[in-house]
Amino acid sequence: MPYLPLIIFLVAYAVASLAWSLPQVVGAAYAVTSVSCFIAYAMDKSAARAKAWRTPEVTLLLLGLVGGWPGAVLAQQWLRHKTTKPAFQWKFQLTVALNLGLFALLAWRFGRQQA
Repeated sequence: MPYLPLIIFLVAYAVASLAWSLPQVVGAAYAVTSVSCFIAYAMDKSAARAKAWRTPEVTLLLLGLVGGWPGAVLAQQWLRHKTTKPAFQWKFQLTVALNLGLFALLAWRFGRQQA
């Protein structure tokens, strides 16, 4: 189920927002980086078709790690890009897990400080 991380994140974000009044800038940052990451995937897919210069995989992974992974998940599924490359996928899943873990840790710490 490729959308499971998105569902988990949306639930975690909703809980953190309701429980601890998570600043809206967090959601805005995820939105901006997700759109940027989606665009990077779209440009790379276009370059792949045209046999032109490609976006380095490390760039796509770093964009995902800093919060753009929701856009990357959507781009991978909707554009059918980077979905069949196991070497990339395990690294991508690791960046998603790291980002989710960091989000949970920071939301929890932020919540404890407000309580």
